[in-house]
Amino acid sequence: VQLQASGGGLVQAGGSLRLSCAANGRTVSNYYMGWFRQAPGKEREFVARISWSGASTSYASSVEGRFTISRDNAKNTVYLQMDSLKPEDTAVYYCAIALTPGLRAGERPVDFGSWGQGTQVTVSS
Repeated sequence: VQLQASGGGLVQAGGSLRLSCAANGRTVSNYYMGWFRQAPGKEREFVARISWSGASTSYASSVEGRFTISRDNAKNTVYLQMDSLKPEDTAVYYCAIALTPGLRAGERPVDFGSWGQGTQVTVSS
């Protein structure tokens, strides 16, 4: 499966962006999906995760209440709505598909298999 992330850009603090991640080559409706981010000089970190139907979501504490993950299985696409952005949200954002279909995924990068190419999000102060 190939994941194509888009929607990044430059935004002022307090602004919003909506990231999209389209999956091609395989239906992902039976996989957990996740968003991660990596800032320069830092390790890749968990941002959000969503279950197969979208009924269950989880977030990193740093984005809880500001970011919302969702999915449209008919479009094979996962979204990340980012509101009240802060300069510390600046990073390359990656979407990923869980390793195993039908199983709950963790929140570590190793719990995920295929990764998108990343989209840059820059928040100015």
